[in-house]
Amino acid sequence: MVATMSVNVSPSTVFALMERLRDSGMSIDPAEAVDAAIRQWLASTAAAPEMAPRGYQWKTLFVPEGTWLRMAYRNDQEYAIVEGDHIMYKGRSVSPNQFASGHADSVRNAWQDIYIRMPGEKNWKRASIRRSSTPRPAPRPRLDRARTQKIPLPS
Repeated sequence: MVATMSVNVSPSTVFALMERLRDSGMSIDPAEAVDAAIRQWLASTAAAPEMAPRGYQWKTLFVPEGTWLRMAYRNDQEYAIVEGDHIMYKGRSVSPNQFASGHADSVRNAWQDIYIRMPGEKNWKRASIRRSSTPRPAPRPRLDRARTQKIPLPS
């Protein structure tokens, strides 16, 4: 016999779990589902070596793995997802421009036409807004031409 223990879970979480189990048609006891979820979480967070984050580097904007991209054109919407270091659309790796232009069959501004929802977020944001909120590196100092002197060369 396996010993059990009680853990407090909010009623809204339990109800959501029960609805999900019912909607999915799974005939598993909610307690078994909770136990399986905890075991899966423990396995995923076990002392794994620290790895560099995966994602797609879109100029100055880093789009992490698991991010969704949405392109709407003429009342039709298409979606792509960042898997590893690639944006995947219809089973192939594409650039943001290829995703935007390919869906619209015309040249598009991907920064204006693509909306992004990063992992853990509920709302979509236009790519151009995400880009403008990304900190930019400080500009390199430029040589002030007015202050430079021409040094005569010896003849």
